[in-house]
Parts: sequence; C-alpha cells; structure tokens
Amino acid sequence: MRLFPSLFLSVLLAITVNSRGAEWNQFRGSAADGKTGAALPLEFGEKNKVTWRAPLPGKAWSSPVIWGKQIWVTNALPDGHKLWALCFDLDTGKKLHDILVFNVAEPQFCIAKNSYASPTPVIEEGRIFVSFGAHGNACIDTATGKTLWERRDIECDHHRSPASSPIPYGDLYILHFDGFDRQFVVALDKKTGKTRWTHHRAFDFRTDNGDRKKAYGTPVVITHKGLAQLIAPAAVATESLDPRTGKLLWTFRTGGMNASARPVYGRGLVFVTNGMGRMSAIRPEGKGELPAEKLAWASKRGVPKKSSLILAGKLLFRVSDLGVASCVDAETGKAHWTARLGGNYAASPILSRGRLYFFNEDGEIPVIAAGKEFKLLARNKIDGGFMASPAISGNALILRTKSALYRIEKQTP
Repeated sequence: MRLFPSLFLSVLLAITVNSRGAEWNQFRGSAADGKTGAALPLEFGEKNKVTWRAPLPGKAWSSPVIWGKQIWVTNALPDGHKLWALCFDLDTGKKLHDILVFNVAEPQFCIAKNSYASPTPVIEEGRIFVSFGAHGNACIDTATGKTLWERRDIECDHHRSPASSPIPYGDLYILHFDGFDRQFVVALDKKTGKTRWTHHRAFDFRTDNGDRKKAYGTPVVITHKGLAQLIAPAAVATESLDPRTGKLLWTFRTGGMNASARPVYGRGLVFVTNGMGRMSAIRPEGKGELPAEKLAWASKRGVPKKSSLILAGKLLFRVSDLGVASCVDAETGKAHWTARLGGNYAASPILSRGRLYFFNEDGEIPVIAAGKEFKLLARNKIDGGFMASPAISGNALILRTKSALYRIEKQTP
C-alpha cells in the first residue's frame, strides 16, 4: 500500500505526457518541460542497448530535434568560421543532409565552456529553423536541404557567444538577444523571416557593465488564468510579454546575470533560475513591475546555473552545476532531500515514467526515482560527455555527446 501513491503518480504522468505531441521539435520537447511518457531503458552503456552511433566532429552544444524519421542538430568548427545543419536518419543513423549554412569571416569571441552552435533548432513539418545568434539565422527545407530564407542583420555582441534557443509560437519564431551591448527579444515570421515585433528590455539594469547585462536564457509560453504569456528571463529581471505582439505585461526582478535555463510553469507558479545560482517562484499575474508579494518563495541552495528544472506534480527536481541533486516542494520550496550525484552538469534532465535521467559532462547518467525520498536506480556511462540535452523518439533516447550522436533503447528479440 505504501508503494501505491508512487505507482499511481508514475502512471498518471505517463498518461499525461503521452497525450502531448509526439515530435521532439524544440529544446526540452514539444511541451518545453523535459517530460516524456516513453519506456526508456533503465540500464545502458557504450556497448549496451545502443542501436547506432554516428560521429559528430566539431564543437557544438545544441540539442537534437526530431520530426518523423529525421534527427537534426547544428554544428560548428571550434573557431566559429563554419556553421552547419546536419540531418540523420532516425532508424539507421545515416547522415542525410550536411549543410554549410554560414561562413563567418570574423566570429565573435567564445569562451571554452560555450560553442558557436549552442542554440537548439526548431523543427516542424517541412522546415527547420536554425539559429547561431548574431552570426546568422536561417530556415531550411527539411526534404531538399535548401535554405528558404536567412537573416544576418540581427546585431548583438554576445560577448561569450550565443546560447539562447529559439521557440515556435503560431506563425512566429521567437528569439532572445541578451548581449553585452543590446538586450532584446525578436519575433520572426516563419514563412518569410521578416521581423514581426521587437521588444527591447524595458527595465533599468542599474549598471553600465555590459557583462552584467548579458544572458543566455530560452523563453517559454505559458497560459495562466486564460492569458498567454511569453516568460522571457534576462539578466537582473524576468519579463512577461504578449507572445503575439511583444507588448510588455509585467516585470519581476529575479536578480543575477547569465540566465541560461528555460523557465518551468506549474502549480500556478513560474520557476526561473539565473546564472548566479538563485531561483524564484513567481505568481505570474499583474501589470508593470510586480510587487514583492508575487514571489511565492526563492532559493539559493543547490540551484543550477545552467540546466533546467523538472516539475512533477508538487515536486520540483534540479541538479546544480557541481552535481548536487535536490527535490523541493514546488509550492513552498521546502526541501525533501539533497544528494550528491558527482560530476559537473550543464545538460537538462529528463522525466520518464517516474524516473529522472541526469547527464553530466563526463558522460555519466545517474537515474533516480522521482519521489520524496532519494533512491538511485542506476548509474550509466556513455563516452564523450554531455553539454547538450537529450531528445526522445518513441521509446528511444537520442543523445548528443561532445563527439557523437546515439540512439539508445530497449532491444527487441
């Protein structure tokens, strides 16, 4: 009887997630939350449950996206002079397209921890949108590999190279450009690439230091009390915009800089982290600058600076950059458990059927139970290490390491 609540929660989560879109079309999946109802293998490794492995030379941290039988990733030379879009066959791992999208004469500076192809693409029927920040943005026909349109005129000094991923909304692609010199959000028309709206960050950063104004966050569209909102984290503050027009709805000062994770919404709250290790649980309602009482709770302990959160019912799971995993009550912030997984983490985790999969920079993949008590279920290892977050197709894990692309799943007789 003690096991029944956990079993019921796992089944309920699987049913809920399976009702979503099947395609992994953007960073963290179609629902943008890292959840899946897939029957993923618990134990696997370099020579265990690997259907295929395809080498990926170059240096790029973008995550895979999937539509039908195609897997797409972006890629780059370590020096940033050449930027690619690559397509692989889902069943075999065979490379279908190898498209040099941009030659860049003078790439901006990039720190070793980042890459010139960190933003994850957006894919849909017949086309994929790839972003390399200010170095270029393009829409590509997924059947022919032909570029449908491109933009190389959106200027921004990323200072340490871009990492914000675009997101789809209706007939728009929405992107963050939170740079050293300029900080804004832009929406492009999917068919033409023309700018539909631009929102320049409307709050006072209270600093002249551009390094403290930059960020790498990816926005998310939520619906709270019937109102669609684009939750757009930046340095110092998080803004809510009307995703159709870019009109500012509200601002909340979340502090810090270098915001890089994607916000999560649930239990009537928006959960936002920044690159200084602080998390805010915000009640996303009101106009203008929200008062302090709209903060349900905040935390500085064990908060990731890079990877995104997982929300499962009332439980919020996270792993810090230094490998400390924790579970807290989503409504109050009360801690249920903290455990050291080991290693360094940048990739975002996956929740599948009551299991949490974490991916560290050395290639270790600890799997834990998604419950109020810490329980390590397995510890797997794949060569190469992870900066990119995983994708899911059917019951298969599609993993990008620093050097290869993998399909991993339970083997059928």
